Amino acid sequence: MFDLNVHVARLLMDEPFFAVLSRQIEKRKTSGIPTAGVKINKDTAQFELYYNPEFFERLTDPQKKDVLLHEFYHCVFEHVTGRLPVNDKGEKEMTKMWNIATDLSINSHLHHLPEGCVKPGVGPFADFEEGMTAEWYMKRLEQEVENNPEFGEGDGDGQFDDHEGWQEVPEQTKAMAKERLKENVKKAAEEASKNSNWGTVSSEVKRDIMSRIQTKVDWRKVLRYFIKTSQRASKQSSMKHINKRYPYIHAGRKTSRTAKIAISIDQSGSVSDEMLNAFFNELNKLAKYAEFVVVPFDTEVFEEKVYTWKKGENKKWERVLSGGTCFDAPTEYVNKRGFDGHIVLTDLMAPKPKASKCQRMWMTTSYYAQRPYFTTNERIVVVD
Repeated sequence: MFDLNVHVARLLMDEPFFAVLSRQIEKRKTSGIPTAGVKINKDTAQFELYYNPEFFERLTDPQKKDVLLHEFYHCVFEHVTGRLPVNDKGEKEMTKMWNIATDLSINSHLHHLPEGCVKPGVGPFADFEEGMTAEWYMKRLEQEVENNPEFGEGDGDGQFDDHEGWQEVPEQTKAMAKERLKENVKKAAEEASKNSNWGTVSSEVKRDIMSRIQTKVDWRKVLRYFIKTSQRASKQSSMKHINKRYPYIHAGRKTSRTAKIAISIDQSGSVSDEMLNAFFNELNKLAKYAEFVVVPFDTEVFEEKVYTWKKGENKKWERVLSGGTCFDAPTEYVNKRGFDGHIVLTDLMAPKPKASKCQRMWMTTSYYAQRPYFTTNERIVVVD
């Protein structure tokens, strides 16, 4: 009997992104569905791919590959978790129309699917544009049904995969599976970016994937993260604290922990005034909770303009530089001065810098997060 696991590595040899993602998804053969489908295991909160061996055995290799990619795209695009349409009761619901809409969106990017699959520009969808989102196709389908109630009815709807059982999974389990999948997609994207090879993934889909795996900025969480993981201790004598080694003979030690944070602001010519304004708006929010040192730079650090932004202060944005970009400059400045954490606000448009002696995080806009000049294992956070 056909065993998909034996063929997956060969089928995805030219698809680095999907090859990495595939390794994180269990494949299970079953005769309980006619074709294939992705589902969440209610016990493990993991995505699994179910397939009918007899269905796959009838397919050519290019068709097998596209069926795999089709199912993986459902996961990547969150078609069966976070993006389900809402019904009249305000509840997310899996519907046949949504199934067709998601298939139309995915199949725009695949060219070797089994015959009869739904596809923009083909059959009843001849007037549908290619490359649109599932939500766009959903609205278009609703319009078609409104104008012609019999639209899409017939012996076959062109769907080959199975979407049953999603409503039976508890929301908490779905949320857990979604977060795990997001981490797996991130690993796959990092591997593809590292090797500069995304296979057949289009630039448009690549941008969408990168956008989905970026974390939206939450300054409270960012600050908490840096304080917890980048702490330095300062000790002083205190009679109120009992010395554990010599109780009531020597004074105890009072320990206070603070984090010395540097925030480097890229003021090179490629960073627009709008971006600088957005960065300063976020720093005004951060200043409600902490004090930090601002380090303006382009190819060099403008040391005369380095200053401490006191907690509770509000400041207007200003441009003090407009040259090229070199991330080594702020890194060297911070490395020499014993900072505990380093946040760089930038458009990421320069070569990868030297290593940082303290924890370093990058903050940029969504546009540049999807188009980084270099790859890094350090965290990149998106500022809206």
